[in-house]
Amino acid sequence: MDKKTEEFYIRLKEELGNTSEWPTEYLYKFIVPTDAKKIEEVENAFDNMGAVIKTNQSKAGKYTSVSVNVMMESPAEVVEKYIEVSSIEGIISF
Repeated sequence: MDKKTEEFYIRLKEELGNTSEWPTEYLYKFIVPTDAKKIEEVENAFDNMGAVIKTNQSKAGKYTSVSVNVMMESPAEVVEKYIEVSSIEGIISF
């Protein structure tokens, strides 16, 4: 992980710790190339967590947004999940 990415996750963890009471429901939003395997990889990352997952394909069909609403225990757990899914090729987190 590069230094800029590491700094981003450190700031995110601090922000989440300061703005939310934990555990809390957290909404992840990702964009992935429309590919059933990549969408499944995102879904599998949240398997057995009671997550509510919604997908929405772009008008041109090239990309799919994946929204994941899930109960998370701590800011550190939120960041760990972002790092875990960042290995999916072509994924964008926001």
